[in-house]
Amino acid sequence: MQNARETKKDLFLRACRFEPVARVPVWIMRQAGRYLPEYQAVRANHSFLEICKTPELAAEVSIQPLRVLGVDAIIVFSDILIVAEAMGMRLEVPDSGPILGEPLREIGAIRLLRAFDPERETRFVGDAIRAIRREVGSEVPIIGFAAAPWTLACYMIEGQTRGNISHAIRMLQDDPRTVRELVDRIARATGAYLQSQLAAGADAVQLFDTWAGELTPEQYAAFELPATQMIFQSLSRRPEPKILFAKGSGRHLENLAQSGANVLSLDWQTDLAEARHQLGRRVSLQGNVDPSILLGDEAEIRRAAREAVDKTGGLGHILNLGHGILPTTPVANARAFVEAGQQALASVQAPAGRAD
Repeated sequence: MQNARETKKDLFLRACRFEPVARVPVWIMRQAGRYLPEYQAVRANHSFLEICKTPELAAEVSIQPLRVLGVDAIIVFSDILIVAEAMGMRLEVPDSGPILGEPLREIGAIRLLRAFDPERETRFVGDAIRAIRREVGSEVPIIGFAAAPWTLACYMIEGQTRGNISHAIRMLQDDPRTVRELVDRIARATGAYLQSQLAAGADAVQLFDTWAGELTPEQYAAFELPATQMIFQSLSRRPEPKILFAKGSGRHLENLAQSGANVLSLDWQTDLAEARHQLGRRVSLQGNVDPSILLGDEAEIRRAAREAVDKTGGLGHILNLGHGILPTTPVANARAFVEAGQQALASVQAPAGRAD
């Protein structure tokens, strides 16, 4: 059980730092969203972007999973395309999915992208973090986030987030210099964007690399790894943990471990035990239960949560899903997942103050 004097924030940060914990902390990717009736009630009266850009609304939906599920961390409600909009692309979010106007298909358009001041153009994200902090106090960790450079580049090239990334793959093959310039520009903007979230009070930041699995290890090392390292290096003077999620993470583990992240968040197709064996104690791990398991019965959900914790011994591990929670997930099932993780005691304990 959690030490009575240990807060959720203490627990989360210790897990990120690979320090001994009595139990793993638990949160869920996309935990604020469509599966929650409380979110749907807010969404019924406000557009998606209105919620993102209104700090009080963003704070409210960010906090809902803490109230409803009892998660151990809050991730600020926002969207990964906010950076693309701030760099100069037109963003619309109809019910069919986000659309970026005038997709980037040539170098001239990429060079028209602008650097932006996060304290002006995207201040609403920092204000949402500050509003969350005022509401929940200092004992619950807040996570800020952004898209990893390759993933955001894919969406800026495709002009949407749904469907395939055929244009981006073709551009990478035919015009790698242009892609490199785009991911570098994104990396510089994202570093400043995450700095502003940390300055607002975020306790950690996470990069989401949804399309990493479409790259070969060689392509990842040549294009995405340097851009990701640029972001994390820009944050290196700050003590807050840095988390990197990559879908298709199994083929990139060694590259991911060189990114500068303190925590690697693994997809559900990557075995936690094998990842721990390969990476040792270089980084903590986050994940990685298959989101579809939360559509099944409670006994299977609890078994999957316990099995994930058993694979790491609970040390250097933040329990999560291997991707975002599915919109049709019953709330009771999400709560069962959180409770099962919180009840699973860490089986690997190190002497106080040590991680080995």
